[in-house]
Amino acid sequence: MKKVFKVPDYPCVALVLQGGGALGSYQAGVLEGLSEIKLKPTWLTGISIGALNCAIIAGNPPGQRIKKLREFWETICQPPSPAAQSLSTLYQLFGLASQTVKDLTLAQTERMFGSYAAAQSILEGQKGFFMPRPMAPGGGSPATTSYYDTTPLIETLEKYADFDRINNGDMRVSVGATNVKSGNFVYFDNTEMKLGPKHFIASSSLPPGFPATEIDGQFYWDGGCVSNTPLEYILNTKPHMDTLIFQVDLWSAQGDLPTDIFEVLERQKDIQYSSRTREVTNKIFELQTLRQLLAETLQHVPAAARKKDPWFALMQEKLFGARYKCIHMIYRNKPTAGHYKDFEFSHETMTYHWQTGLDDMRRTLENPHCLDLPPLGESFVTYDVHRHQ
Repeated sequence: MKKVFKVPDYPCVALVLQGGGALGSYQAGVLEGLSEIKLKPTWLTGISIGALNCAIIAGNPPGQRIKKLREFWETICQPPSPAAQSLSTLYQLFGLASQTVKDLTLAQTERMFGSYAAAQSILEGQKGFFMPRPMAPGGGSPATTSYYDTTPLIETLEKYADFDRINNGDMRVSVGATNVKSGNFVYFDNTEMKLGPKHFIASSSLPPGFPATEIDGQFYWDGGCVSNTPLEYILNTKPHMDTLIFQVDLWSAQGDLPTDIFEVLERQKDIQYSSRTREVTNKIFELQTLRQLLAETLQHVPAAARKKDPWFALMQEKLFGARYKCIHMIYRNKPTAGHYKDFEFSHETMTYHWQTGLDDMRRTLENPHCLDLPPLGESFVTYDVHRHQ
């Protein structure tokens, strides 16, 4: 008998999707895990590939979202390769070998196929996503200066996302981008404007590979140029309300010490694109500590004085207004990942990322209290299944 999962009644359920290129199918797996317990986000925020996933999710009815996400990812990833599919056959050939020999052989083979898929992406682009620009990197305008052309992505988004649905107000959608001229971080929000394919493409226009996207005379690059995680936007938006947040990160801040130049390149990416998450979370915890200290200080004021002055009631509301429960989902690198993991769009690796996201979400939900509303006096509580294992 299937377990019935009771989800607390939050006024807002937010899905926060980080950038990370080919790693983004992990986020689709997380959403599939949420769909298994019938939990529907009310607010989507995304950066880069997270923004593209937001378009597919918000642009389809709940019952079609996983199907359309699957079709989208199967479109932009290389089809299954006969060579990679022969891995199981290779494993059988080593049936009499030791487990160590098998594991080493398979690991080396996976790395070889992964690097080949990444090189193929560099040379040929990805169907329905980007293609090499003739005479790259071009020039003359921010919209034509890049190594790849993202024009195919417009048709792909229009095929798998209904933009009328995105703008009908059923779900709030916010995607971050960087204004190239001012350097400012901006959000395109469907509560403030009508969103089209270019708003989502702007959020994923990472230079120098992809060109800047022009919207209303302004040029925009990938939001990850400033911040790769849109958590702060949710916490700073008013009015504040009790919110359940699923923060899905594609880069892990923790990792092993690198021992060669390729591991250095991989580790550098992990730190660069995950550091903003740690900074935001640390700020929130510091703010929570200050709130607790101020709340305890106010209790030393005589009750009669607090009742007489309305300022104390206002402070009580500010201190203990909205509560946020943040479920932190962090993709952990598979052993054979390389520094090219964010542009390794093979079908096999995409499937692996997706399944990992689904498995992580299922493990998270094994804790029946992980989604509980924080107790009064605690405004920001996080839960990370990897940390609790």
